[in-house]
Amino acid sequence: MADKPIRVLLVDDHQVVRRGLRTFLEVQDDIEVVGEASDGAEGVARAEELRPDVVLMDVKMPGTDGIEALKRLRELGNPVRVLIVTSFTEQRTVVPALRAGASGYVYKDIDPDALAGAIRSVHAGHVLLQPEVAEALLSQDDSPSGTGRGTTLTEREREVLGLIADGRSNREIARALVLSEKTVKTHVSNILMKLDLADRTQAALWAVRHGLTD
Repeated sequence: MADKPIRVLLVDDHQVVRRGLRTFLEVQDDIEVVGEASDGAEGVARAEELRPDVVLMDVKMPGTDGIEALKRLRELGNPVRVLIVTSFTEQRTVVPALRAGASGYVYKDIDPDALAGAIRSVHAGHVLLQPEVAEALLSQDDSPSGTGRGTTLTEREREVLGLIADGRSNREIARALVLSEKTVKTHVSNILMKLDLADRTQAALWAVRHGLTD
């Protein structure tokens, strides 16, 4: 293959789960499992050491859990994309994980092919906001962040924001709007600054709340 495989780190306290994930992912031509960790603290250390493209992270683990590990990765400035893979569906775990910087949230009973697709999706820059997850965020997010600031966005920035909410990567947004990727990155940075938002997940949520999606 011309492109390099997506380098994946598995973080889960159950060895049998890690083994199952590795067995499936190792037959994918474009995905390479580069390491494993049994808790959040080890996951952070391995992510710093191995610099994977994507981390598959459980939420509930002894010691440092997945949400705390996410926060530590962001504090360290590690740009790795984190896909939460868990059996917990409660809003009290979904919402904090996404607010901590997760790029997506899927459940352990996900179809294997769908999991591989999710890994490719977050690696490409997408934010996986499944309908029930978006609903959970909307129902709990009553913070004033970004309130009343949408009028400061240019028409082009609003277009970019709508495409972010649709799960498009910067490359896809550039193609759709006939712009360079560098210009799209500038627009994204301006959007986050103007709306006082931390990341693309929060931007996507803001767009959903304010009706910028189809």
